[in-house]
Amino acid sequence: MEIQDTIPVRDDEQIDVERVAAFLRGKLPGSEQPLTVRQFGGGAANLTYHLDYGSHEYVLRRPPLGPVPPSAHDMARESKVLLALWRAYPYAPRAFLFCADESIVGAPFFVMERRHGIVVRKQIPAVYASIPDAPRRMSEALVDALVDLHAVDYTAIGLADLGHPAGFIRRQIEGWQRRWQATELGENPAMRAVHDWLLAHQPPEDQPSLVHNDYKLDNVMLAADDPGRLVAVFDWDMCTLGDPLSDLGALLAYWAQPDDPLHFQALAMMPIQPGFLRREELVALYAARSGRDVSHMAFYHALSLYRVVVIIAQIYVRFVRGQTKDKRFAAFGPVIPAAAQAALDVARGA
Repeated sequence: MEIQDTIPVRDDEQIDVERVAAFLRGKLPGSEQPLTVRQFGGGAANLTYHLDYGSHEYVLRRPPLGPVPPSAHDMARESKVLLALWRAYPYAPRAFLFCADESIVGAPFFVMERRHGIVVRKQIPAVYASIPDAPRRMSEALVDALVDLHAVDYTAIGLADLGHPAGFIRRQIEGWQRRWQATELGENPAMRAVHDWLLAHQPPEDQPSLVHNDYKLDNVMLAADDPGRLVAVFDWDMCTLGDPLSDLGALLAYWAQPDDPLHFQALAMMPIQPGFLRREELVALYAARSGRDVSHMAFYHALSLYRVVVIIAQIYVRFVRGQTKDKRFAAFGPVIPAAAQAALDVARGA
């Protein structure tokens, strides 16, 4: 979330700067100074704001506008995770406070530290253009950081109560099915077929770990001078305890290759160009560095694609219902059937 990623706050996503400043005054170093607020414009779900006091910078995060699914966009969970995790996992930004009072910004929110670096989205940033192996170094750094996360002793840092690992995968399948049904987008044969396949092909439960639950390239920040060095991992609102391979599956779901069919490329949260590790190489590297059995990765990949369909549908439905005016989300409609077909292709081994 480097400063060039900020924009003026969108009209329908304004917050009361004076109310925020009054609430935070005295609670954070530097908060006695005048406050300027801009918005980080890159995300598609939670709303994230840059708080600038001149001498100190912070980040405020709140859920998206409109009704949100139960347990989604959980600011209390995210702040709980980050209040503890930063001590054991250097890529986790430190959280400073959580506020459940919805009168301040219209929803629960929390404030965390500001990290500086580069977030890579659909294009290789100019700062990396002269580094020929930048894509490979990004790929390896992503895997390394994921292995490190799954090695964190969550009990030692006080997060043993974050979730219930037993039955994690079954709950994921059933939970995302309920959320799909709640979008009220109608029957989708591919989604029904993938759901049935997932129920029939559940792998044995693995040793649990912390699970980020939305791990992908544009949810990490890289050092401006080194594409192989992570500065931060963001978006911890769905973090829980469960099967670590679900995080690897999430990475695969958003990972695209130049020779992929178009309905796979439509889901890409990364540049689509040569030089990045291929999906099978990501899996092999994770297996080598973690020692975990990855023989069921097709299941985790299909489950993550199924989940991506639902996430896209939830965002699109908010736009259709007028709960957000962000015009970027109008394009999500055609992506839904493409993503569902991608999930079915993986399930069927295409």
